[in-house]
Amino acid sequence: MTQQHPDLAAEQQFIDHAYDCLERSKTDAWKLRDLTQPGLGGTFQARYERDVFDEALINRLVQLDLRDAALVFGRIDRMAESPDSIESFHIGRLAVSDENREPVVVDWRAPVAEPFYRATGRETMGLARRRHFAVQGRELLGIEDELFGDLHLGVGHDEGLGGEQSLGAGLSGYSTLLSVLQRGRTGQLGDIVATIQSEQDEIIRSSSSGVLIVQGGPGTGKTVVALHRAAYLLYTFRFPLEDQGVLVIGPNRVFLRYIERVLPSLGEAGVEQVVLADLVRGVDWGGIDTVATARVKGSVTMAKVISKAVSDRERPLREDVVFSFRTGYVRLRASESERIVKNAKRRFGHHNAARRWVETEIWNAIISTWRTEVEIDEIKDVLRQTPEYRQAIESMWPILTPAELLHDLFGSKALLKLAAAKFLSEEEYLSLYRPRTDDVSAVKWSSADVALLDEARARLGVRGGKAGKVDETDDIRMYGHIVVDEVQDLTPMQLSMVARRSLNGAMTVVGDIAQATGPFAPSHWDDITKYLPNVKGSRIVGLSVGYRIPSQIMELADKVMQAATPGLRSPRSVRDGDEVPIFVRAETRQDVIRLAVEQTKILAERLGDASTGVVCPDSMVDEISAALQLLGVDHGRANTAALDNAITVVPVSLVKGLELDGVVVVEPAAIVSDELHGLRALYVALTRSTRSLVIVHHQELPEAMR
Repeated sequence: MTQQHPDLAAEQQFIDHAYDCLERSKTDAWKLRDLTQPGLGGTFQARYERDVFDEALINRLVQLDLRDAALVFGRIDRMAESPDSIESFHIGRLAVSDENREPVVVDWRAPVAEPFYRATGRETMGLARRRHFAVQGRELLGIEDELFGDLHLGVGHDEGLGGEQSLGAGLSGYSTLLSVLQRGRTGQLGDIVATIQSEQDEIIRSSSSGVLIVQGGPGTGKTVVALHRAAYLLYTFRFPLEDQGVLVIGPNRVFLRYIERVLPSLGEAGVEQVVLADLVRGVDWGGIDTVATARVKGSVTMAKVISKAVSDRERPLREDVVFSFRTGYVRLRASESERIVKNAKRRFGHHNAARRWVETEIWNAIISTWRTEVEIDEIKDVLRQTPEYRQAIESMWPILTPAELLHDLFGSKALLKLAAAKFLSEEEYLSLYRPRTDDVSAVKWSSADVALLDEARARLGVRGGKAGKVDETDDIRMYGHIVVDEVQDLTPMQLSMVARRSLNGAMTVVGDIAQATGPFAPSHWDDITKYLPNVKGSRIVGLSVGYRIPSQIMELADKVMQAATPGLRSPRSVRDGDEVPIFVRAETRQDVIRLAVEQTKILAERLGDASTGVVCPDSMVDEISAALQLLGVDHGRANTAALDNAITVVPVSLVKGLELDGVVVVEPAAIVSDELHGLRALYVALTRSTRSLVIVHHQELPEAMR
């Protein structure tokens, strides 16, 4: 029977007190909001100040709403200035004070909380003791103590948690960490604020300037580390980051659904979380490219092609244009149009910005051909609506949207040749061709088009509307800090698109070279950093410890990784699982579907409330889902319902970054043959489980798995 920690009751009493203080803060905030409720009276300045104050109060109320998250998860005791005296700080999700404004709980991001994550036996950072709480909401389940300095006894005092200290050597609060890791997945990524380890904390609190690259294998927590870093930077540099904005970019919408609760649970609900397509407005998505076409579109050479395509739309007239005016004629000479176009190209960096200047120069050139004095407005009024003038201006310098530019370009082999022949082979630029439709708004653009539309937008610039207003769909917003997950799968054009949004070159990008499955899968980080901002340089840090994946599963996955990316090192797993991977051989292909469904049902029943996933080739998703439905097995599909169901069918193309308690991997050989970087995709599939892994196959297993 496990002995109860002697301080358990006292610490539970403190936690209850902290929650009482939190509730008082909420009540006070609501009262204050009632007193300052925005109204229509007063000056504009007074109304504005009330609105700002009200927004700040709402943000504070959002931060104070913890839902089921634990408020307090640890304590540090450090040596004070006077001999033999110790001062204590309870560490929690956010700062809480009592009615006298005395601190009760210290925010985990505050400098005083740093030793809770960073102190070691060699570098105690002034600590005498570090105490980890195992908590579930308000209830304290157990306490784990680590002693330092004169109080150090060689091992931590671990009560009510259990654990294997030998596996957790060098980890802070190992038993607490283990108890968290062994909990079932909920279908949404949770924060790790209570169990952040030293190497993770070093990344979270590192300098905000420049590009920070985090290399982390499966299960190392690189995603949550990046999100905690965003929360830490917003806390530490609230001004100016809150106004500049923090942008988080994920690989797909399933992934965004999976991580969407992490930052709100840390009190930061205002961070913008997007996929790249969300940054390009005014078009519809759903187009599909071949692998070859997607690779051409992802090449950085496309920036030159788009620039040339824009330049090709800035062209002088081939011959003079004559307009009837009063009782005679005025003329726009071809030689004058050549001068106007040449000067506009030299004077303006953005195509659309030059349109007004070009029109003014055209009117000046036309009026100079009239024999007597005349007002320019009179000529404008007469000629502006004539077909000849509209044709001339649209031929010389049309106002273009990115969609219009690319729709025209991709719909004409002649325009493609004109723009791309210098930069691409004939086979490459013709792969971009698609029949032109009459209505550009009906086009379904592909994921590979996102960066091209953005590049076109950057080259074209904003369009002027009525009264000089800018069309908001042309605006490119920039951010004070950008976080990119699964960065190894972005193409050079996509990386350039991300870099375009950085105000000051401050970025955190995370990924794993071994898991790269995109069309430009890099071999080194230099293949990525050369497309990112270099304002203050870049630095690479690694996460070496795998927390999520049991060692038995990681051992199998390592064999695949070594075959896919020889020379790369895998993370060290901190825990053993309860079972080894199970292999189930099917006699026929049809049996693969039947056995996959059977094994999924068995696994789900054994895991109970935990999450179960069927990871399969994209081509098998419909069959497996139909077989589950035929047997009445309630399940979801990751592309439509993320991980909201207890059982989810996940195509291998969407599984990266996700984690589930139990995973059935179907037909590994088909994953290898179907995917562009098949062994890497298989490595990703094998490393999604936190507890149980079953492999169902009919085809011979890849050599690396035998």
